[in-house]
Amino acid sequence: MHENDAPAYPVGLRLAGRRVVVLGGGQVAQRRLPSLVAARAEVVVVSPSVTASVEAMVDAGEVRWERRRYQPGDLADAWYAVVATDDPQANAAASAEAEQRRVWCVRSDDADAATAWTPATGRSEGVTVAVLTGSDPRRSAAVRDAVVEGLRDGTLAAPHHRARTPFVALVGGGPGDPDLITVRGRRLLTEADVVIADRLGPRDLLDELPPHVEVIDAAKIPYGRAMAQEAINTALIEHAKAGRSVVRLKGGDPFVFGRGMEEVQALAEAGIACTVVPGISSSISVPEVAGIPVTHRGVAHEFTVVSGHVAPDDPSSLVDWAALARLRGTLVLMMAVERIGEIARTLVAHGRDAETPVAIVQEGTTAAQRRVDATLATVAQTASAEGIRPPAVIVIGDVVALGSANRG
Repeated sequence: MHENDAPAYPVGLRLAGRRVVVLGGGQVAQRRLPSLVAARAEVVVVSPSVTASVEAMVDAGEVRWERRRYQPGDLADAWYAVVATDDPQANAAASAEAEQRRVWCVRSDDADAATAWTPATGRSEGVTVAVLTGSDPRRSAAVRDAVVEGLRDGTLAAPHHRARTPFVALVGGGPGDPDLITVRGRRLLTEADVVIADRLGPRDLLDELPPHVEVIDAAKIPYGRAMAQEAINTALIEHAKAGRSVVRLKGGDPFVFGRGMEEVQALAEAGIACTVVPGISSSISVPEVAGIPVTHRGVAHEFTVVSGHVAPDDPSSLVDWAALARLRGTLVLMMAVERIGEIARTLVAHGRDAETPVAIVQEGTTAAQRRVDATLATVAQTASAEGIRPPAVIVIGDVVALGSANRG
């Protein structure tokens, strides 16, 4: 067997504090540098020029740049080298120097001449996946992606063989489509013993949970004379103190009208640490999937998200509707279906044009999504006639007309 046909010996290099030389500042260097920086290597880039992204790393102090071509001796004291210039003779000379100095060397132009190959790598919660398929980097990347995705969403079984520390996590489930939960949120769901779920969370994900996972509907927790939120807080604390891993699955983002901070505070008062996993907020994502940008150059340079569950004239309302009426940007209303008539009249009374476009997007991102368009003058009647019901996101502003023009 020729030496180039021999299989590679896989190994993980610990490069923290060790000199690594990257010859060339183009696209190959741009792709390789972030992982070397993450490994805390002392990286020196040798190249007459570099890409804007590489220069940004230089400016940030992550790598050092010597603005010149390769010279013999550049690999002195190096532990690892990446040869990626556009000069074949320089690449060959650097490769020969690496061999002479016994420095592991990657060649971007000639894999057979290299003494090391860069695997396709990915990470998932402390696990590094590295795949080598010889001279077929696309296949390496495809295998890498499949393994990492399986680890992240729990479809690839990789059980912990050491004792797992129980956790409590508030997970933002996103706007409703189960594919829009974050990777971290989905992984934590697969590791949970108990899931306390909101009605507006991505319900399809609950069907994928293993049979041993206890799923609790937050709306059905018995609470008697106590407030429902207090009952949810109590359930979180009791399950956590029982040594279970608990996920509180909430719709959208936990801290956007989700009372997430109240739950974090209750857990903290009980001495229980909590991880918060952000979610995609329906205030932005639902208009987006309905074709409405909440901002657009030359149309709206601001957007405001407001809860509409309290009537504008209610003394307990914390919203300054008069100030909102004077804004020129986009207004996004959450939990406002029941109050949209009162809200629209209030905005118009304080100066907002009655012909301002309005869109109501019901059950956004789900198979049941539908969009209804109106104006501030007609939205109450339209919502009633169309039988609009929660959950729905209401968008007020000129950006709605952009979305209408782009509808198929």
